[in-house]
Amino acid sequence: MLRLKRFLVPVIATIMSISGQFAVAEEQLVIYSGRSDQFVLPVVEAFTEKTGIKVILHNAKSTALLNKLILEGKRTEADLFLSNDAGNLQVGADKGLFEPLSDEFAADIPEQYRAPDNAWIGLSSRMRVLVVNTNAENTDAIQSVFDLANPALKGRLAITHSANGSYIAGVTVYMLASDEKQTGDWLRGMKTNVDGKVFNKHSKVVNAVAAGKADVGLVNHYYIYRHLAKTPDSPIKIVLPDQGENGMGVAENVAGIAISQYSKNKEAAKKLVAFLISEEGQKIFAEVNREYPVRPGVAADPAIPTAGSFKVSDVAMHKLGTERNRTLDLIESIGMP
Repeated sequence: MLRLKRFLVPVIATIMSISGQFAVAEEQLVIYSGRSDQFVLPVVEAFTEKTGIKVILHNAKSTALLNKLILEGKRTEADLFLSNDAGNLQVGADKGLFEPLSDEFAADIPEQYRAPDNAWIGLSSRMRVLVVNTNAENTDAIQSVFDLANPALKGRLAITHSANGSYIAGVTVYMLASDEKQTGDWLRGMKTNVDGKVFNKHSKVVNAVAAGKADVGLVNHYYIYRHLAKTPDSPIKIVLPDQGENGMGVAENVAGIAISQYSKNKEAAKKLVAFLISEEGQKIFAEVNREYPVRPGVAADPAIPTAGSFKVSDVAMHKLGTERNRTLDLIESIGMP
């Protein structure tokens, strides 16, 4: 049985002088959240303070929560689904689980960061990059993710297990930006290079590279900067892969949110989504997660590479869902650990 942690965003309650009871806000929202609460609580707390609407977070893995939504159907108590992966969001949209929003409502967010019918809207994006140990030798030639299949990196490569959501999304981008054969050959090469030794978290990949246990790793960009914020003297650097005229660009993924088709509080849910994609909401995201705001004109954390200063793959985010099964079939056919 899925075990969920429950967090209730605190709201200022009025003590009623006669009954001695707390007044309860009429409106309340339940979010099935696949993001760590440290990245969600600050922005929903700001929303509650602004509107008086309570927000309850049910936290678990995005895929587990999506499956829960599918099983619950009309019985669900979820008003919204928040995922750290566009793939899960689009799968839910394809199954008719979400309430599409109008083009006018979603207009401030570029089309590549939302579903074609606005059934979900992106909130912040992340880049798939290389973390390299600055003391390692012969790493300057590593400029593409496909270089990670080079036999010279045998025993020197760190990656997560292939069930990781960002891993799956990255493979989808590479498959669509190049082709299935090249991506399959790349996976086989990495499988040989790691020899079954993979990590269950991106932070552990960064730690391994920083400790010299590996020379290079494949991670989401913000893990590098979180590590450097704690240990600024760590011998690591970021490499933005696949740049240049012929490069496919960095693989991107987006965290986003959708309103449940079966929510009984859709107007309040729309207010929350509107706040999350507003300049105020986007600024809060940028401050706490070191990801890139998807609303144009909102600056990211100055510590990370400036948006627009590097090439990003042009694969639309909804493709991470529509092509997900093909990606999984490829990964499983190769037997990636």
